[in-house]
Order: sequence, then structure tokens, then C-alpha cells
Amino acid sequence: MKNRSRREFIGLTSAGVAGALGARGIGIGTPPAAAQGAEPRDADLIVVNAKVYTMDAATPRAEAFAVKAGRIMAVGSSAEIRGLAGKATQTIDARQMTIVPGFIDCHNHAPGTTLLEEVLVGNPFEVEFVTIRSIVDKLRARAKETPAGTWVEGYFFDDTKVKDQRMLNVHDLDEVSKDHPVVVQHRGGHTSFYNSKALELAGVTKETKDPPGGTFDRDELGDLNGRVTDRARGVFTRVGTRRTFSGDETERRNRDGLAHISKQFVRYGLTSVHHEGGDLLALQQVRERGDLLHRVSYESNGRVLESMIASGIATGFGDEWIRMGATSEHTVDGSFSERTMALSVPYPGMSSGYKGNVTETQDELNAWIERVHRAGIQVNCHANGDVAIDMVLTAFERAQKLVPRPDSRPKITHCTLITDDLLRRIKATGAVPACFTSYAYYNTDKFHFYGQELMKRCMAFRSFLDAGVPACAGSDFSPGPFAPLMGIQGMVTRTGWNGETWGANQRVTVDEAIRINTLNGAYASREESIKGSITPDKLADFVVLADDPHTVDPSKIKDIQVVRTVVGGKTVHQA
Repeated sequence: MKNRSRREFIGLTSAGVAGALGARGIGIGTPPAAAQGAEPRDADLIVVNAKVYTMDAATPRAEAFAVKAGRIMAVGSSAEIRGLAGKATQTIDARQMTIVPGFIDCHNHAPGTTLLEEVLVGNPFEVEFVTIRSIVDKLRARAKETPAGTWVEGYFFDDTKVKDQRMLNVHDLDEVSKDHPVVVQHRGGHTSFYNSKALELAGVTKETKDPPGGTFDRDELGDLNGRVTDRARGVFTRVGTRRTFSGDETERRNRDGLAHISKQFVRYGLTSVHHEGGDLLALQQVRERGDLLHRVSYESNGRVLESMIASGIATGFGDEWIRMGATSEHTVDGSFSERTMALSVPYPGMSSGYKGNVTETQDELNAWIERVHRAGIQVNCHANGDVAIDMVLTAFERAQKLVPRPDSRPKITHCTLITDDLLRRIKATGAVPACFTSYAYYNTDKFHFYGQELMKRCMAFRSFLDAGVPACAGSDFSPGPFAPLMGIQGMVTRTGWNGETWGANQRVTVDEAIRINTLNGAYASREESIKGSITPDKLADFVVLADDPHTVDPSKIKDIQVVRTVVGGKTVHQA
């Protein structure tokens, strides 16, 4: 049995964050008070009679473990662990169910407010086909209660999850309203669909030229079809009227959205999530009122990032509940799911020779990465295509020469299409790819746009692991569902909901997939010493599963029930 004393966890005071970020400080967590009658040596909680996959190389399998003050106290056999129980110790008999470390999502936009408040025209969590008529009807209902001239918006559209088997277009959205600008956001986040009123307000006509890094798409007759990609969408942000809310109402919406999404995360077994920006004050308030059920690596941008740089706050500031992580994804190219990512070859089957969108110049990227790297903040760039990944590596290699920082772990969000040379450079720089996980199941209907040859090098978990690169799991929700078990199934089988298998050479084992979703996720945020495995002294974050992913039919992994999610020794979800 492994059993050693809990090491003291030292944090920084919250006053620094309050002054630097202009918000209430990130408080330092304190252990829960000892239960009445408990002896100092007694565990607060013991879990016995389980199939424990620890993800700890020293003790890969166990039957039981004990928890004290929110951390793992000991790991061993059921008999050994029972010996740590006292009168006040809680005991969980797992009845031979499977236990793994809490899952970690390393790229999530956490749009809780969108889920609660906006018009959802697609299913955020599962594969579900909708009709264009249902989309129009939902938006028309919102338009009826919206003043003329004010935007009507729909979210979570997926162009390959439509029963009509065609793309949404400007004519469909003109049916919603001719008095309101209407937009439907693709869940991938890089394309939007507009009605004629929106195009008119933005001054976009069939003669309008495509700007750098984006397109105004046209139909076979050369007329605008309403689809607009990447940077071309900027002109729409300055026209029309958008719903506004008072300061108090905005704060309430943000708090309620975060509390809502936290419940969803733990329901699926996520105990740590990398948040792409968001309201940092609301996040702290949700924590204070007890509604933050998962741990957060906060990835900053905008005002927060600028305040960190100006005030000398580096990655790692905070505590084990809310910690300042890498930057938010700094976008270098387009989307995989929406077919706008930057490729070195034309998109297969497209006669135009289109190679996707690069959204920033190399000089701009060089300057941004150097500035963030100099500030001691972990760099994080969105790069899907091989062209964009090359740009990110070039910029980081340059920054590292100018300002050597050992083990800085630059993060490449998505890092979708690789080559042998890119793989070598990723390994050499110590970069951490945060790759799509649920896509291999959820988005398999888009893989034919790329073809088998390119898909052999996409979401290349096998290649990364074989090269010793600690790739981690990034659902990219809302673009992809965040269910870790859906991701693990896709990573293991490379077979999608429609039965098609793509890039089978990139399959990984169940154990490897769990490690990618746990320990590698902790490594990505420089927290592998406190989370990611069931190891003495680490945080007691774990998930109880009704079935063993190692032994069930691989095509059923996503259907395994999450029986219990535990964060810091406290049950935050129970089926």
C-alpha cells in the first residue's frame, strides 16, 4: 500500500489578483473541518471493492483508496484501506464498479449562458438530426418577441446533422423575417449564416470582395448564399441592434450560466475544465455560493490577459479550484468541421483550389507569441491545418530563442493535421496538442470532405503517443460534445455514429485514451503533481462508472453510465 503524509499546498494570496485583474480575488481553498469524533489518522472517506485504474505507473491497478482533507490519503487493497476507517469515516462500497481519475477537458468554451438563454437550433450534447423548417420556426418565434431591427440569433447549427441534406441558406433565413437581421451560428464557431436584411445592413453585395482570412460564399449563379466564414464576419458586428442587459442582469446571467454548465460537466464525469475566457468575477461568485462543482483552468484573453502582463501575473496563479492557465486560443486558421482550416494542399474535390483560411500573418503571430512568452504566460494557439501548425511552431521556436524558458509547454489547440516534420518539431519544442476527442464519433460525417489519406494524419493521437508527445483531450465545446466517454470511444475505434471508420491507424487503447483524458490533461495545465491520477497526495477527483471501458463492447463505451462524480472527496453528481 502506498501511504505517505499529505504535502502542504501553498498558494498565493488573493489580494494580488484583486489588484491586477480589477475583480474580487481568487480565494485560497481550505480543507474541510474534520468530522466530529474523527481521529487525525482516520480517513474522511474510503472507497473499497472497486476496479481502480489509477493512471499511476507505480500502481496501475488497485481495489481501494482513502481520502483525507480532499486528497488521496492511500491506495491499496480493500483490507488495507478498511484499516484507515474510523467512527466518522464515510465508506463507499463500489461493488466492483470501475473507478478512474476525474476527466479533464483541455479546451472548452463553456457557453452556459447560451444553453440557458438563447435559441438552440441543434442538440449540444448528442447526435440528432433536425429539419430546416424546425430551425426557421424556432427563430420566427423569437423574432415575434424581438423589436424590428434587432438581431435574431440561433446557435448549435450543424450542417451535416440536417434531415434536408443541404446547407442552410439566405432564402431560408429570409422566411424568419425581412425586418430583423437574422444569423445562425454554426456550432464550429467559424461560419455564420445570414438573411438578406443582415447582408443589406452590413453593405455586403455580390460585388463585395472577400477580405483576407474569410469569404462571402456564393451559389452556382454567383449570388450570395448567406454563408460567411471566419474574418469576413467582422462587418456584421457593427450593424443592427443587439439585445442589451443591465449590469446586474448581465452578472446574473453569467452566474446562472456557469452554475448550469458546471452541473452538466460533472454529470458527464468532468472534474476539471479549461475555460476559454469568460466572466472571471462570475466564476468566483459561483464558487463562493457553492455552485462551482468542477475545477477551472482559466484561459485569459482581452482585458484579463493584458492585466496579467502589465501586473506580472504568470500562468499558475490561483489555487486548486480556479487557476490562471494558458491564454485563450489565439486563432491562426479556420475550422476543421466547417472546412475552412488552412491546408498545404487544396481541399479534396473542390475545383476552386481552396486551401482554407489563414487568419493572421506570420509577423503578427511572431509578435503576439513573443510578448506572451516573455510575460511567463503559457502560449495557446488555435491551429487546425498543417499550414497553421507550422506557423505556430515557427513563432514559438523564434520566441524560445529570444527568451529561453525551459519546460514552457506551449499549447496547440486542435493541432489537427500533422506531418512527420511537424511531429518532430512538436516533440522538440515540448508543445502540448489539445486535440478533438468527440469528433471521431460525432463528426465522422465530415471526414469525407478530407478523404482517407488526410484523415490518417488528423487527430493523430497514435502518432503523438508513439513520438512521446503528451497529447491531451480538448472537446472544443460548443463545436463538439464534451462527453469524455464519447471521446474515448471515438479515439479507441475511430468509428463514427454512422458506422464509418476513418484513420484507423490513429487508434489508441482504452488505457491510453483514459490517460489522455486525465493525466495528460493535468500535464497540459502544469498540474500533474496535484491531479490526473489516483495517487497519494493528489486531489481526490474521481469518477465511478457502471461498466469497465476496457471490457465492454468498444462501440458501447459512450453509453456507460457515470454513477458518481467526486471532486475533492465530495460527491458532486450521483446517478
